Amino acid sequence: MKSKLLILIALVICACGSNTSITGAWTNKEKIESKNYNSVFIAVLSSNTAAKILLEDQLGYDAQQAGIKVIKSHNTFRSTFTKENKPSKEDLLSVIKGTNSETIFTVVLKDKESETRYVPGTTNYAMGYTPLGYYNYYGNFWGYYNTIYPYAYDPGYYTTDKIYYLESNLYDANTEELLWSAQSKTYNPSDLDSFVESYTKVIMKELVKDGIFKSNK
Repeated sequence: MKSKLLILIALVICACGSNTSITGAWTNKEKIESKNYNSVFIAVLSSNTAAKILLEDQLGYDAQQAGIKVIKSHNTFRSTFTKENKPSKEDLLSVIKGTNSETIFTVVLKDKESETRYVPGTTNYAMGYTPLGYYNYYGNFWGYYNTIYPYAYDPGYYTTDKIYYLESNLYDANTEELLWSAQSKTYNPSDLDSFVESYTKVIMKELVKDGIFKSNK
């Protein structure tokens, strides 16, 4: 998408402090460079209604800041889609095209995993084992005992990390052709709000980087 599609303010594309990273991205450069798009239908594919609404709203807000027409799926479809309540292709595309959206932006959670890791205590062997001539507390019993005592009683602990893998795609609403795709990884979000903030900042920065959206810088 060229400059008419989106002009992102610096705040939007700043990803400082984020725990989301892009693991891969692809752009249909020939299609993007040959056409201007000015509207987008945003569809987060998730059974988690709260996450769906919050993420669609944030993505929509980012686009609307530059005057891009945004239509969000949770404001468009009256029924809630489930595994058993899947819309037909005809019904789905009929509703989307009825909004006059030129593009479709989808987000889906492709995978999630948990990793258990050991967090060591205060013991530190980074300098190597050199009992004589380097650490002065090795020279006598009390010096050693008094220094090492806190380490011995702070053995560390196990913690579980949560990692979420998302895929974001942009399609031409008329031809259904894929225009752009990116995979991202979010590491240990503290809550839903922090996850949405982290994801949207990084994904918008990637859209600018790949030439899909334009920054005002």
